Amino acid sequence: MRATVIHAPHDIRVEEVPDAVVQQPTDVVLRVLRACICGSDLWAYRGDSAREPGQRIGHEFLGIVEEAGPEVTGFAAGDLVVAPFVWSDGTCSYCAEGLTTSCPRGGFWGSGGSDGGQGEAVRVPFADGTLVKLPAEAASDDRLLTALLALSDVLGTGHHAALGAGVKPGSTVAVVGDGAVGLCGVMAAKRLGAERIIALGRHRARTDIARAFGATDVVAERGEAALAAVRELTRGEGVQGVIEAVGTEQSMRTAIDIVRDGGSVGYVGVPHGSGTGIDLDVMFDRNVALRGGVAPVRSYIPELLPDVLDGTIDPSPVFDLSVGLDGVPGGYRAMDERTALKVLIKP
Repeated sequence: MRATVIHAPHDIRVEEVPDAVVQQPTDVVLRVLRACICGSDLWAYRGDSAREPGQRIGHEFLGIVEEAGPEVTGFAAGDLVVAPFVWSDGTCSYCAEGLTTSCPRGGFWGSGGSDGGQGEAVRVPFADGTLVKLPAEAASDDRLLTALLALSDVLGTGHHAALGAGVKPGSTVAVVGDGAVGLCGVMAAKRLGAERIIALGRHRARTDIARAFGATDVVAERGEAALAAVRELTRGEGVQGVIEAVGTEQSMRTAIDIVRDGGSVGYVGVPHGSGTGIDLDVMFDRNVALRGGVAPVRSYIPELLPDVLDGTIDPSPVFDLSVGLDGVPGGYRAMDERTALKVLIKP
């Protein structure tokens, strides 16, 4: 089969690799219908996170079950399913608590020895604990299929950030970051009842999506100017909750600066360049809470899926460029150069 591999920074290739096959009785083999490139994939692409030459890449995908192992009970050949970006066994104490990303037997797609999502097929370990079944008719609805793909990562990650930020009906929220996760954070905050949502971003095409997703205000400034703008919009207090969806030191400092005393920052931006940390004294003195981390999206899919299916929420606009498998290297370049927000892959 063909799949995307990374050989070195800025060296993404689509190559012939061994076919995905059932190796354990709890596996399924899934034929990929839709996949995409994540902003976090760019850290490997840019050389900011290490990868072995020839390692698979990609962690967001959905598709059709081609074969199921003999101990798989919840899925059969022909089922349309979505995969969260981490596999998990569904039986451990962490899975029972909803923290599927901490499953001791879990793992990330594209890690050593596993298939990546940006290919023709994927071997899925612990299928019963990992996959979520989708309505079969969605396979023939291109827009819906694209919206459902967001359940594999960005929609659930935005939801995780909104929960961490303490979003509730009537609250005022700011979103730091205008990438796909930040935009889904806007959508999540709106879904949870936020009355005012301030999107921080300077790219018009992205802030237009933010407004469509529920943002009431846009702040294009950064640093001290962003703080001043948010303070002006909130009677000098700041916001009750902040969704931090970037992961740099500057973005985290901005988040803490603009949250009001007693507020919460929900952080889901993959940390990079933030080694100097943040001032805990400031957070302590102001009673600022910090919650977030790797989103256990498998636990959120059952809650979010009905709203995607009935059109209550539609995250599909975050995908603004579509490529076939041969176009994946160009898709990485487009996202790296910020000429694309999020690249959809149709193998």
